Amino acid sequence: MKSPSPIRGRGSASNPKNRFEGIELVPEPADIDETSSPITQFLTDSSKTIIAYNDSPDVGFDASINAYRGCEHGCIYCYARPTHEYLGFSAGLDFETKIMVKKQAPEILRRELSDPKWQPKILAMSGVTDCYQPVEKKLQLTRRCLEVLLEFRNPVVIVTKNFLVTRDIDLLSELACYQCAAVCISLTTLDPKLTSVMEPRTSRPARRLAAISALSRANIPVGFLLAPMIPALTDSEAPAIAQAAARAGATFGGYVPLRLPHAVKSLFESWLEQHYPEKKEKILNRIRAVRGGKLNDPNFHSRMKGEGIFAEQMAELFRLACKKAGIHERRPHLSTEHFHRPSTPQLGLF
Repeated sequence: MKSPSPIRGRGSASNPKNRFEGIELVPEPADIDETSSPITQFLTDSSKTIIAYNDSPDVGFDASINAYRGCEHGCIYCYARPTHEYLGFSAGLDFETKIMVKKQAPEILRRELSDPKWQPKILAMSGVTDCYQPVEKKLQLTRRCLEVLLEFRNPVVIVTKNFLVTRDIDLLSELACYQCAAVCISLTTLDPKLTSVMEPRTSRPARRLAAISALSRANIPVGFLLAPMIPALTDSEAPAIAQAAARAGATFGGYVPLRLPHAVKSLFESWLEQHYPEKKEKILNRIRAVRGGKLNDPNFHSRMKGEGIFAEQMAELFRLACKKAGIHERRPHLSTEHFHRPSTPQLGLF
């Protein structure tokens, strides 16, 4: 079956069937032009909680905050795409164009941190979707959540592909004074042309490096993530990315080999057919070599690092790249020792 034509400004060009739904809507050929470039919709998410927990042994955090579900950045490889299927949407265009917004996120966060049952711990922002995706510039939910975290001095680590994070340097600097803030800038490639089709609505590589520089100058712990490292497409850039990140001021770094859960497999295959048909089979075969003969490995421990000789080569390449760049840490050092619950102002007697 022929892959759909690319859509400018979008990572995916179609809506694959939701794996939980028994039926699907297949547009007629005559309707494709009318529906090929949907406008982003922002829908209210009425969730009553904001802190999500995980017990995965290979994820670097136990709790996270996501003010948005779905992500307009549109990264074609995003492992979070299948989470949109739980909402009745598709992991394809729906993930990029139907964004669920938790408008009460800051208020809910304050309530949950105020609960005596809350045991202070590092919170991750962007554990699923990017907390600085474009709509954040207008809604400022991430900024308002940071204000709450500063009130409580609860540590937070942010992962983002957007220069917009620099808007909140004032709050992050204050949090950093209590060893309560760190930022990881995701650097998948230094090629702006590749970025424009692979991560269409993210900040370009030069802007991400500029964000690292700005955060570093403000004494905010900042590192980089080569996530995902795509075999036979971006893995060879590891040395250049590490050098660029180090020059910008990154002091720690990490990587994760590409993984393609559920519908992301077909989306990524279609994307390769659209943009890199001559490299498609090599890239897919290399992914299979890293993932036990499949395009995805969901198993704990191996899913975040891969297995086999090519996975070992990627790990060694990244280690040497960081060593040569002078980056020796793999994660920031944060602390909960300054956590406190602000006292509730007493009402006047009269």
